[in-house]
Amino acid sequence: MASLTVENYVKTIFKICLQNGDRLATTGRLAIALDVSPGTVTSMLKALSEAGLATYTPYEGVRLTDSGSQLALEILRRHRLIECFLSEVLGMPWDEVHEDAEQLEHSVSPRLVEKINDFLGHPEFDPHGDPIPRRDGSLPDRRLRSLADVSPGTSFELARVSDQSPDFLRYLSHSGLLLGVRGTVTTSQPEAGIITIRLPDREASLSTEAAQKILVMDLVHSEDDDTSSAADRPSRSVPTPHLNTLATRTTH
Repeated sequence: MASLTVENYVKTIFKICLQNGDRLATTGRLAIALDVSPGTVTSMLKALSEAGLATYTPYEGVRLTDSGSQLALEILRRHRLIECFLSEVLGMPWDEVHEDAEQLEHSVSPRLVEKINDFLGHPEFDPHGDPIPRRDGSLPDRRLRSLADVSPGTSFELARVSDQSPDFLRYLSHSGLLLGVRGTVTTSQPEAGIITIRLPDREASLSTEAAQKILVMDLVHSEDDDTSSAADRPSRSVPTPHLNTLATRTTH
């Protein structure tokens, strides 16, 4: 079993490469994400390369090998299923589950992970809308875009949040912007950096910067025509044996 440090590095490299469109994860960005010095990152990347988990190019960056990607998917599966358990069974709010899942993901056994998955009914997305890797490495696939890119008059359903810092999640909760909520963009003023939306119980205004962190599904009809949630509708899945395949399908 990989060490806690190795798992954290592999998971972070995987997520950064996805965000970069499968480009290399740089030493500087990893240092910021992991809150360590660039020198510490460089030493660890060399170790990961020697272990066959990553391919490291000095002064350029790193990407995972197939073995590294498989390990990253296993870690993400553990983490996101634990978040679901903490949220759905223990009732923890979505702004608190990440930190505890970070600790638990390194200690749960594969058997317990599968028991959690079965108990929860095989969820496809975690409390923040992130896809949960399946045992075969596949991921649910949805066509999402930033709320900031939605035109006035278009209805949407909130499906995912890319900024999962506790403060931002609490801000969304107080604004009525929770997963599955439906609304319509009423005005968009990019030059002023403001977007206004109509929700079922209120009107809300938020900055374009905040809207860019909210990922939504477009609705082809008004939210009043259909009150079913995203969880009620089937989603497609795609095989994910290689990181470059994931990068073309997934946004975070």
